[in-house]
Amino acid sequence: MGAPQTNTTAQQIVSELGRKARDSSSVLAQTSESTINTILDTLAAKLRANTKPILEANEKDLAGGRQKGLSPALIDRLKLNPERIEGMAKGLEVVRSLPDPVGKILWENTRPNGMHIERVSVPIGVLGMIYESRPNVTVDASALCLKSRNAVILRGGSESLHSSLALHKLIQESLTENNVPADAVSMVPISDREAVGAMLAAVQYIDVMIPRGGHNLVERVQNEAKMPVFSHLEGICHIYVHPTAKANLARDVVLNAKMRRTGVCGAMETLLLDAALDQKIAKDILSTLLDAGCKIVGDKMAQGLDSRIGEATTKDWTTEYLDAKLSCAVVAGVKEAVTHINTYGSHHTDSILTEDKDVADYFLNNVDSGIVMHNASTQFADGGEFGMGAEIGIATGKMHARGPVGLEQLCTYKYIVHGTGQTRP
Repeated sequence: MGAPQTNTTAQQIVSELGRKARDSSSVLAQTSESTINTILDTLAAKLRANTKPILEANEKDLAGGRQKGLSPALIDRLKLNPERIEGMAKGLEVVRSLPDPVGKILWENTRPNGMHIERVSVPIGVLGMIYESRPNVTVDASALCLKSRNAVILRGGSESLHSSLALHKLIQESLTENNVPADAVSMVPISDREAVGAMLAAVQYIDVMIPRGGHNLVERVQNEAKMPVFSHLEGICHIYVHPTAKANLARDVVLNAKMRRTGVCGAMETLLLDAALDQKIAKDILSTLLDAGCKIVGDKMAQGLDSRIGEATTKDWTTEYLDAKLSCAVVAGVKEAVTHINTYGSHHTDSILTEDKDVADYFLNNVDSGIVMHNASTQFADGGEFGMGAEIGIATGKMHARGPVGLEQLCTYKYIVHGTGQTRP
């Protein structure tokens, strides 16, 4: 991408993008749902028609990633193929089909004096999105922002810059062809890290910042952002296997939660086995994982279940491996499992496998995470799987948005008051 940019240049680029995004947000807020849907249709068609150039751009990123020594899991996050491009196109069509989130009456009340008050959903304005590795986020985030009438400034990771710019070009073409300002979806075109700092300081242009990436990125955004943040922290996800869990269900769900795709934020990183679980079932679960190529470290009791399990350190309980590795602990009941999760987890996604309703209810009510599950794989932690269409991330904070951040979470509201000349006594 040429010589590194200076701090001043990064600030100038972000300021120019911010000014244009702010102007575009006013137009976007008045754009009809039918026009937005046409833009999404246009983009879906362009993705399918431009598979070859997209893959060529992606290959440049993959080559760079291999040269940098990225792990297999991170290479998998970075990789595009015809199936994943088709998945992006289908995701656009899902978002297109979703109800318009803007202009919904969320609450209304008529006062004794005759005034009628409505709380109505409206766009937030301009969003900032900083993400790492996954080029598909470029399309997913754009679709959700457009459908919710928010302008967005994207800053993808340096590893995925060629792929993201190729996708962004198609997004802007789709906007222009439908007479909507291309600057409604803008992208920082440089890999200079100073651009991140410039975005975090651009409070006059960006209303909300959304980081999606590793711990260091999210922590930096939380510490430096001058605007509110929808935090997408690490996915230190747990599964707790209760003694009443069905053997086959437990084995299959745990295997899927860890090994389906190890590099996604919904992948299980810690397995909690109840001390009263039948040892045959516990050993079957662990041997299935190990035989599938998963490395396991655990506490003393877990190590006693299989000689191939290594010793876990304190750090392992707070590690998001994003690889074929997990930590395993044996706990004395659901209360100890909940305490472990709330102590070491990242408030992302945690699941219990049990046939005991009371135990399940205790877990679901007391685990302090954005998503809690019963008898299901943590890999379902995804806005698309929740029926929201594409998602912008899994928010692990507690304010405004929590869990999958879809269309409704990208709207705020205002109060509209209808009067007939009332004056306040």
